[in-house]
Amino acid sequence: MKVLKIIAIILLLTFVGIQFIPTTRNQSDIVLSTDLMETYNVPEQVEVIFKTSCYDCHSNNTIYPWYNKIQPVSLIMESHIKEAKAELNFNEFGSYSERKQKSKFKSILSQVKDGEMPLASYTLMHREAKLSENEKKALENWINKMLESL
Repeated sequence: MKVLKIIAIILLLTFVGIQFIPTTRNQSDIVLSTDLMETYNVPEQVEVIFKTSCYDCHSNNTIYPWYNKIQPVSLIMESHIKEAKAELNFNEFGSYSERKQKSKFKSILSQVKDGEMPLASYTLMHREAKLSENEKKALENWINKMLESL
């Protein structure tokens, strides 16, 4: 019994200790001229879809939930956002070459069709981010239109 008590104390101290590990916040009030919404004429419905289902991870401005202040959640989210932005950052989309933009549009189409994006782990906590069939179709139609124009 004494061993369990010691293990519990060590775990509690570790949990409290990791709360002091600082993390960076992915927040900016600046809308870059290279933002997807600034670069292209995005219909309102499609813009809402992107902002609701994509921008938290794939932009320079994450809207953080309350539980982000608890470690190790904050560290996990920071890592996930950093990885997502390295793959695709909608705030920098206009600075991508035409070839890269086409590739990213095709990738978005493929991942949305296959149900890979938005991630299930994200939609579990953000139900509003889950895409309906109508939203998927609206995205597909708009992206196909963009691909034809590039």
